[in-house]
Amino acid sequence: MAFQIPSDLHPDLMPVAWLLGTWHGNGRGDYPTIEAFSYEQDVVFAHDGRPFLHYFSRAWITDDEGERVRPGALETGFLRPSGEGKVELVLAHPTGYAEIWYGETDGARITLATDVVARTVSAKEYTAGQRMYGLVEGALMYAYDMAAEGQPMQSHLWGKLERV
Repeated sequence: MAFQIPSDLHPDLMPVAWLLGTWHGNGRGDYPTIEAFSYEQDVVFAHDGRPFLHYFSRAWITDDEGERVRPGALETGFLRPSGEGKVELVLAHPTGYAEIWYGETDGARITLATDVVARTVSAKEYTAGQRMYGLVEGALMYAYDMAAEGQPMQSHLWGKLERV
């Protein structure tokens, strides 16, 4: 699908403009404390003319045939370029987490790591994360590693989304 940079895009967003739009696809998840799973996902990166992108993601756990079984992860936040290829990401989750991430852009690739993970008393233990987003042959590819429930940093989610 052809992509055009919006005329009202804030100039600070040019390094991350390739993220803009609605994306849909599938991914896989695994971690030592859970069973491996598949999921379907919608992601939106939107702007309103100010120097940040609003990020929204929702997922559904899927069965072996790719049919939705139940709701999965949900998160929302703001991606904020901070100059010289640096970015900040502020995220909130209904499972009781709020995170601050710092990272950098390198062309159509963004790498991020948590600086702060705050959690409510009822949230599961989660201490750190790393994310990578990249545009590969028109698809949004990503990977998410985490340290949680006494486990060291390791692969948790990966997926491929197409622009819709």
